[in-house]
Amino acid sequence: MTDDSSPPDPDLLARIDTTRPHQARVWNYWLGGKDNYPVDREMAAKLKEAYPGMEDIARHARAFLGRAVRFLVGEAGIRQFLDIGTGLPTVDNTHEVAQGVAPSSRVVYVDNDPLVLVHARALLTSDPQGACDYIEADARDPDAILAAAGKTLDFAQPTALMILGVMGTIMADDQAYALVKQLMDALPSSSYLVFEDGTNVIKPEAAAEAERLRERGEGYQYRLRSPAEIARFFDGLELVEPGVVSVSRWRVESDVFGLPAEVDAFCGVARKP
Repeated sequence: MTDDSSPPDPDLLARIDTTRPHQARVWNYWLGGKDNYPVDREMAAKLKEAYPGMEDIARHARAFLGRAVRFLVGEAGIRQFLDIGTGLPTVDNTHEVAQGVAPSSRVVYVDNDPLVLVHARALLTSDPQGACDYIEADARDPDAILAAAGKTLDFAQPTALMILGVMGTIMADDQAYALVKQLMDALPSSSYLVFEDGTNVIKPEAAAEAERLRERGEGYQYRLRSPAEIARFFDGLELVEPGVVSVSRWRVESDVFGLPAEVDAFCGVARKP
């Protein structure tokens, strides 16, 4: 993607719904961003009241993304990334981390929020040695994602599939597992899956309250899973050490003061044999 200084597409702007909270904008708020609306901040306050520590989860999940990408580029030699559910651009986006290590890295972002697309076109600019593109698509349509991403990525080459904080929006377990499998099946040997999602074990009472909010229609649809259920997304793949752990504890770059406390989002990185 090249720098695009043209005015935002009015059709996209017209599709931005500011009357209902959106997960990407709520997380943008928790990460200290400004691309959110009062309805998103109200939802963030409700969720924080039900589930204290949500900002910590957001920050640790973002830090995990950076560590995982640096591992993949620096140690595993990956140069292609398919990032599904990218959310609103913030600091240390996937292409910035990857191209900071290997400028030739190619990244395709996928999201279904028009607000994300508006910002992506303006901000997600690639190093000229690599490539960066954006696809407006839904995680429930892997065929469309793969067809569009194939215009930028070479799926004959190892690729990292990034799915962070997305599968919780797929309420049915069988559907969620099948979607990830279909995407990984399209990638060659030595590709990687980077996966993270919300769990319900560190603060079970808070997780139960968040579920009650959802059932009352006061929260967005999001399925918290157990670490064992998260681990199932890696079936058939070779997990990289330390396996499936809290996002705060995956390959912490300095543990001189001990490991950080666990938070209720678990993650892993795994290689396709």
